[in-house]
Amino acid sequence: MGSPLGPHQARQQQRLSLHTKRAALIGPGDVISYDGHWRTVKEASTAHGPMGGLAVVVTWEEGGTARFPAGDELLLKGADAD
Repeated sequence: MGSPLGPHQARQQQRLSLHTKRAALIGPGDVISYDGHWRTVKEASTAHGPMGGLAVVVTWEEGGTARFPAGDELLLKGADAD
């Protein structure tokens, strides 16, 4: 093993093929990962969060709703993903 203070190999940068979008920007038809499943946004509206900040309330086509802080990054399913 080399010295912890000596030179080290640079880590290889790998571009992730994951797409994200801020919660405040999602809209009907977006497919996002939530609670371990891919769900389709039926409707998105704004509301006050529990601490008074801006929140986004999402209604799923699969049923149910969820609330996200407006600045949260949500994982989108790409057009070529299965």
